[in-house]
Amino acid sequence: MYNRLRLGEILVKMGKVTPDQVQAALRHQQEKEVRIGRALIDLEHTDEASVMEAVAAQLDYPFEADLDPETFELELLERLQLGFSRDNRVLPYRRMDGMVLVATDDPLNVDVLDKIRMVVGVEVLPVVVPTENLLEAINVAFDRKSRLLGADLDQLEEAETPHAEEATLDINDLLEAGADDEAPVIRFVNSLFVQAVRERTSDIHIEPQEKEINVRYRIDGVLKAVASPPKRFASSIVTRIKIMAGLNIAEKRLPQDGRIRIKMAGKDIDIRVATSPTVHGERITMRLLDKSAVLLNIRDIGILDDQLNALIRLIHRPHGIFLVTGPTGSGKTTTLYSSLSEINSPDKNILTIENPVEYQLSGISQMQTNHKINLTFATGLRSYLRHDPDVIMVGEIRDVETAEMAIEASLTGHLVFSTLHTNDASGAFTRLTEMGIEPFLISTSVICSMAQRLVRRLCSHCKVPFAARPDELAEVGLTPEDVARTEAGTIFHPREGGCEECNNLGYRGRTGIYEFLEMNDEIGKLVMDRADAGTIKKKAMQFGMRDLRDDGAQKVLKGWTSIEEVVRVTSSEA
Repeated sequence: MYNRLRLGEILVKMGKVTPDQVQAALRHQQEKEVRIGRALIDLEHTDEASVMEAVAAQLDYPFEADLDPETFELELLERLQLGFSRDNRVLPYRRMDGMVLVATDDPLNVDVLDKIRMVVGVEVLPVVVPTENLLEAINVAFDRKSRLLGADLDQLEEAETPHAEEATLDINDLLEAGADDEAPVIRFVNSLFVQAVRERTSDIHIEPQEKEINVRYRIDGVLKAVASPPKRFASSIVTRIKIMAGLNIAEKRLPQDGRIRIKMAGKDIDIRVATSPTVHGERITMRLLDKSAVLLNIRDIGILDDQLNALIRLIHRPHGIFLVTGPTGSGKTTTLYSSLSEINSPDKNILTIENPVEYQLSGISQMQTNHKINLTFATGLRSYLRHDPDVIMVGEIRDVETAEMAIEASLTGHLVFSTLHTNDASGAFTRLTEMGIEPFLISTSVICSMAQRLVRRLCSHCKVPFAARPDELAEVGLTPEDVARTEAGTIFHPREGGCEECNNLGYRGRTGIYEFLEMNDEIGKLVMDRADAGTIKKKAMQFGMRDLRDDGAQKVLKGWTSIEEVVRVTSSEA
C-alpha cells in the first residue's frame, strides 16, 4: 500500500517523522546532495532502522530489524566468502517457499543479488535489514560456519595466522584501510600477539575510549602503552579476537571468557581471553601463558639461602598446610609449582585442584574447577581425599568449606599446599580465624605461611652503579655501611633508556621477595589467643623473620633490583 508513495510520505504515515521534518530534510538534501533517508538521519529526525523499514515498505519487501541466528542455514554459505558478504552487505540465510531469503541493506543492488542467486541456484527474496545489525548477523553466521562446518583456526590461510617474523605493530596499515576491510585488522591482531611474545608480555589490554582504543602490554608487572588505533576499528578488532577465542560475537552486553591457542616460533602460547562491556564499548584483557616455558626450579625464584633451606625442609614434611599469600600476580602459582616439582617423585601421589591449570606437570594429576557443574575447590578436594594422595595442592582457600577440608586433609596425614589473598604472612592466620576456623586447628595444621611479591630485575647488560643518599637507603632500611660491605661495594640503578636487551626499559625479568613465617610454639600460642596480625608479625621477626621490605633490601644489596622497585612493590606494607 506504500509503493506509490515517496519515502518521506511513508515515514509520515508510519508515524516516524512529521511533515515539517520532511521539509527540513528536503532542504538539507539539496544542500548536501544526499538521499532523503540520509538527510532525515543526519538531522536526527529518525534512525536508520525506521528509514530501512520505510524503504522495505516502498519496495514491498520484507523488513527485519534484527535476524535470529537460530534461523541461519549455514550450508547456504558454503560457496560464499566472508569478504564478499561483508563488502556487499548481503547474507543468504534461510530457504522459504522455494526461494532463499537474502538479508541486505540495499535491495536495489541487483548485480549482487544476481550473484547470490547464481551461487544458491534458486530465486532470492531480499529482506531489508539495518546495516549495523546486518554486519553483526554476517559475523555471527560466518563464525558459526567456521566452527560448525569443520574449519579450524590452525588450518586458516597463512595470512590469518600469527608468524614470528611479522613486522611490529603498524597502525598506518589500519588507517589506510576501510572499516570493513578484514585483512588489515587480522594483521593488526596478529602483530599484537607477535610483539607481545617478543617483549615477554604477560597481559594485553585493549580498552576502547571515547575517540581511540588504548592498547597496553603488562611487561614484568608494569603496564606500557603500545598503540592507539582509531575508535572506528574497535568493533572489528574485538570481533576478530572473539572469533579466535570461540566467543559469541553477537553478545556485547555480558562478560565472556574464552581461550586462544597459537604456536609461534616453536612456542605453544595459551591465551586466556576475557571481555567486559564498558561505556565506550567492549574491553578485552588477554593473559599469555607460554606452555613451552621451562618451569622454574625452586632455587631460581629468588629465595635466599637461609629461607630456601627452611622451605625445602618444610615441603618434605609428611603432613601440614603450607600457605603462600599475596595479591593476584605476585607469583604464588610459580612458587607452588616449583615446590611440587621439587618433591615430585615416583613414590609420591601428588594431586592438584586449580583454576585454571596453568602449567602441566609430568607425573602429577591436575584437576580444573568448573563452577557451572559445581566443581569447586572444596568438592574437588573432597573427591581427591578418596584417591590415596600424599600431597594435595588447592589453588586457593577462599571459603570456610575449603579451609575446613584442607585442615582435615592435613590432620589426616596429607601435605597440603594452597594460597590466600592476604597482604603479609601473619595475615594468613587472622584470615583463617575470620573465616570461622578454630584457632587450635590453625596452630596445629599450618606449618608455614609465606608472603611474596615480584620485583623487576635490573638488566644485567646495562645496569649502572648508583650512589644512593642515606635517606634513599633508609627507605628500604639500609645504611651506607651496608652498601660498603657488598661484594661490588655499591648498589645499582637502571640505566636511563635501557638497552636493546631489555627493550629500553632498564629491567628484564622479575624475581621474588619473600616473608617466610614458620610456625613454632610461640607463634602457635599467639594464634590460639586470637592475636592480631601485627602482634604475630612482631613475634616472628624476633625469631629472625625478614619482612618483604627487608628481603627486598637484601636483593638491592645483591644488585638484583633497585631501591625504587622495592619501594614501589612494598609501599603498602610500610
